[in-house]
Amino acid sequence: MKYPKEYLDEIKTRLKVSTVVSKSVSLKKRGKEFVGLSPFKTEKTPSFTVNDEKEFYHCFATSEHGNIFDFVMKTQNLKFGEAVKSLANLAGMRPYTFSKQDEEREKNWQEYCSIYNQYVQFYHDEVLKNESLTIARDYLKKRNLSKNEVKNFKIGFVERNSNFYEKLKDEFSEKVLIESGLFYLDEKKNTYVERFRDRIIFPINNISGQPIGLGGRTIQENSYSAKYINSPETPFFKKGSNLYNLDLARRLSNKIDHVYLVEGYMDVVGLSKNGIENVVANLGTSLTDRQILMLNQFFEDIIICFDGDESGYKAALRAAENSIKELQPEKQISFLFLPDGEDPDSYANKNGKANFIDFTKQAKISIHQFIFNHYKQQTNNNPSSMAIFEKKLRSIARTIKDDFIKKYVLEFFLEKISSLTPHSNVGKKQFYTKKIKSLQSTQKYFNESKSLSVVELKEFSLLYLIMNNLDIFQENIHLIENIKLFSDENKLIFETLLTKLKSGERLTLQEIPIDPQLVEKIFKFASIKHILNNNQNNQDKMFELLEEVSKDLKNYDLEYRIEELESKFSKDLSETTFNEIRELKKDKNIN
Repeated sequence: MKYPKEYLDEIKTRLKVSTVVSKSVSLKKRGKEFVGLSPFKTEKTPSFTVNDEKEFYHCFATSEHGNIFDFVMKTQNLKFGEAVKSLANLAGMRPYTFSKQDEEREKNWQEYCSIYNQYVQFYHDEVLKNESLTIARDYLKKRNLSKNEVKNFKIGFVERNSNFYEKLKDEFSEKVLIESGLFYLDEKKNTYVERFRDRIIFPINNISGQPIGLGGRTIQENSYSAKYINSPETPFFKKGSNLYNLDLARRLSNKIDHVYLVEGYMDVVGLSKNGIENVVANLGTSLTDRQILMLNQFFEDIIICFDGDESGYKAALRAAENSIKELQPEKQISFLFLPDGEDPDSYANKNGKANFIDFTKQAKISIHQFIFNHYKQQTNNNPSSMAIFEKKLRSIARTIKDDFIKKYVLEFFLEKISSLTPHSNVGKKQFYTKKIKSLQSTQKYFNESKSLSVVELKEFSLLYLIMNNLDIFQENIHLIENIKLFSDENKLIFETLLTKLKSGERLTLQEIPIDPQLVEKIFKFASIKHILNNNQNNQDKMFELLEEVSKDLKNYDLEYRIEELESKFSKDLSETTFNEIRELKKDKNIN
């Protein structure tokens, strides 16, 4: 049994080859392609390439070549049907089971496509060829749309008295025509009416470019009907699972890593007309998880650009709170707010492409910063208000699905709150702690040791081991020469010891130029001495302790570097920083 061609094409359309391959092969971008080590042969130099634009992979070492289905079959040892099921699941598509229901659905889909293709083509041709449609043509000219834009987006116009139902009723059943959402029954007149009559229509295509719904804009300024309407939901059209112009914008994702998400069809058309074609629009509903996931398949940065008025700002806030849950380490979501009274279409028409791009670079703001700024503006500097503020931000952070991003967004929020309340942790008293009187010498030791950091105490143990076993370490210098110390004083002592040990001369501690007071300090606070005192003649134990101490110091180095990168990542959320953290954490786990 064969899968329908359209089903297989949609899987390929929804999934980049690099998305599928990167699940098992580490890829690096090189020009228009990705390169990596061959999954078909052990090699040290990359010979494996992936080209998303041409939708194939190629291995120069083994001559293996193919599409995403071939790759999954060969690397996972699956049959074609199993590969299709696996990739359909990854693409978020329903499985095709070859049941009677599937066959019926496929038949309905073919009819649905035919209806929409005929409908869209007919009313598009009307705008281009019917010179009597002056009202529609004047409107398009007023919106600065040329014939090129009308053709590119297949814009049409449905006249008030149009009745395309009559043209289709002999070819399709009443049930199928009604389910298309293009017509409805006027019960008073007992006739079928065009849903989009007296409107400019914008075909809404699925990701493969097939029209599956319409957006309609009235051109009567004094009309009592809604300015914009969309097709109702049908078995094949779900507003929250589609985006206007994604079929065209996704083709640019091999060259451009970001996409603009706007509110209206005319914003898409207007930006495209001005050379900004990496733009999509949601379909009159709040932004959904599914729409964000679809965009994440193709772009690294989603720039949400709504109108520069109060309603646009409110829509942006809803989009932020809903879409932050889908934030991923290698992806970004940003917001761009235009000057008051402007929308993307009007701004691009007035200022042009270059200015719009410059404005984006200067004015866009990350999703977490936008959310923080909004709720900060609602907050007074009193305890109750600040408590509500923090509680809200914690609640938003908890919705994020990715644990890494959740951690760092929460840290970002809390650091920002901390900067607003710098004295909140100062002067806190510890209650219910008993004071225990100590002997003077014990108290002095305690106070001195308290001033030393954990890493200094670890370094003291390392230095103590070396100073008490100079002969052994002179013969085994390789065990210690690559150990890294962190405090300047201890680092200098360590370097002095290494230099003397490498000289090859027999040494005593007194012959090494180290301040005796520092030696005394090391011998006093090296915690390892208590273990060694019970194992005076056990050289194996000494090497075992050395390994533990050097491992602790290495982990400290990794933790310090991870901490620095995590702090950086909480501010920039960049993929490069995230990958560095991940590699360091791998090293730490290995150790």
